[in-house]
Amino acid sequence: MTWADSVKAVFWIGSIGALLFLSAGTLDWPSAWIFMAEFVIGGLAVTLWLAWRDPGLLKERMGGPFQKGQAFWDKVFMAFIIVVWFGWLVLIALDAKRWNLSHMPEALNYAGAVLIPIGFFIVWLTFRENSFAAPVIKIQKERGQRVISTGPYRIVRHPMYAGGILYMIGMPLLLGSWLGLLVLPLILGALSVRIFIEEDALRKGLPGYADYAARVRYRLIPGVW
Repeated sequence: MTWADSVKAVFWIGSIGALLFLSAGTLDWPSAWIFMAEFVIGGLAVTLWLAWRDPGLLKERMGGPFQKGQAFWDKVFMAFIIVVWFGWLVLIALDAKRWNLSHMPEALNYAGAVLIPIGFFIVWLTFRENSFAAPVIKIQKERGQRVISTGPYRIVRHPMYAGGILYMIGMPLLLGSWLGLLVLPLILGALSVRIFIEEDALRKGLPGYADYAARVRYRLIPGVW
């Protein structure tokens, strides 16, 4: 991990924290501090593990949301999701603290605090099995990309997205925002579209993926979809 990568990571973390607390208008928000702690600890743990075990994947993950060889529609998706993501954080903070509109039971806050590390864990399981889990849609011919069918890939075709969904459900629960939960279907809908784009690229560019998709029927949720 280079100094440039470290600066990117610090900027990303700082941006999220700044958006949350500035939008909330206060630092007196214990749930947000818990979220930031989970975000930093989980992200740091995964990053250090990648630096130790799979620096090639770490380099891919730190490559940014727009890369050479990336599908055009994936660039459109990434631009959209970046805007929605930061807007979502602002809305959650406004709703939960500044406007004080949502009054969520503490039990749901605790549930959110549990879902976030579970999401991180599933993402780590994905990285452990798949050294080609780049943040963008592209075929990594230079790295010898191949179909991965072990670990969580035996259960669903997109385990990293499944872990990310648990993480994103946990965020508004922990932070206490009903409005944040209401926006979540928009994000999940966009993610579903991206899955179809990704699978089309993999079927066309990655030998054996069509056979794998025929064996593992479900994309995100076993028995459902």
